[in-house]
Amino acid sequence: MDMTIQLGRGKTARRAYGIDEIALVPGPRTLDPQLADTRWQIGGIEREIPIIASAMDGVVDVAMAVALSNLGALGVLNLEGIQTRYADPNPILDQIASVGKDEFVGLMQKLYSQPILPELIQQRIRDIKAQGAIAAVSITPAGAVKYGSAIAEAGADIVFVQATVVSTAHLSPDTVEPLNLAEFCQSMPMPVALGNCVTYDVALNLMKAGAAAVLVGIGPGAACTSRGVLGVGVPQATAVADCAAAREDHHRETGQYVPIIADGGLVTGGDICKCIASGADGVMIGSPFARAAEAPGRGYHWGMATPSPILPRGTRIRVGTTGTLEQILRGPAQLDDGTHNLLGALQTSMGTLGAKDLREMQQVEVVIAPSLLTEGKVYQKAQQLGMGK
Repeated sequence: MDMTIQLGRGKTARRAYGIDEIALVPGPRTLDPQLADTRWQIGGIEREIPIIASAMDGVVDVAMAVALSNLGALGVLNLEGIQTRYADPNPILDQIASVGKDEFVGLMQKLYSQPILPELIQQRIRDIKAQGAIAAVSITPAGAVKYGSAIAEAGADIVFVQATVVSTAHLSPDTVEPLNLAEFCQSMPMPVALGNCVTYDVALNLMKAGAAAVLVGIGPGAACTSRGVLGVGVPQATAVADCAAAREDHHRETGQYVPIIADGGLVTGGDICKCIASGADGVMIGSPFARAAEAPGRGYHWGMATPSPILPRGTRIRVGTTGTLEQILRGPAQLDDGTHNLLGALQTSMGTLGAKDLREMQQVEVVIAPSLLTEGKVYQKAQQLGMGK
């Protein structure tokens, strides 16, 4: 079926769908949520919960990485943020939380101009591992060139190489040494996840380069402003489905299964379920975890490109603190809006849809449903309850 639309003479466009525009359709069977198997693998590491906490300074520090690991999930530490610029990040995090919104960008640019210390990179990785947790870390392509050997030496378990947009065909000025993604994947002693992308072709190229996982999502994050600043991005349902198609083709051709991680824009259990039904193997979320009592952001959450000295592409949002990390991840839920007990939501949705495991969840029927979140919800909206918050 031809999905192209005439945008104007000489320019066609394809319709893309966001997570809010789709709904999942129950099939002929249901199963008890206890029978729903949510386990998945990333880079040879098996986890019970297919949810990763984003590598953002308001979301993951050493303690959060350990707690997430212990709860059956995964937390990724940002190796180019506050944690690796300051031996004691606490007063810095206090400052970020206390400043007014008008002074915020200037303060961030100042705080993040402090140099990254390779010895702190190694110390943070070793601190996580010393507590028996999985040391998952994130670096930009430019950072990977500089700090790859320090990361390898410290023994991180998995490395995420992330930028707003990453590709295997990157042109750099003569003065800059570009990161060869394939060489980096090969040279590192641990699995390397690559992102972010939103298209079939780039996802396939990243898999061919040796990615252990591919992150999908440009600009949907709660604190991200890339879409407004740059005008770039593809809504998540379409982006995930396109990149999942690349995973299937790559698997057929090579026998290698490279998981797709939907990264950004997911707030509720329903969002996570819909991403997996669109084809994702796991999801990466930031703002829902920034609301945990244990999160380092003190009730705030900010984008990774917020401190850019020349063009900030993120902001700081107040998310508040709504419960413990365990309540958010495994329950029991104290809120009625789908932001607590994310694992329980996934298991219950899988039970309702009759999906025994994530592979079956990827196959469920999806419909286009722009009214999914508003139909019949007039009282919730008027009273700001549940889905009307």
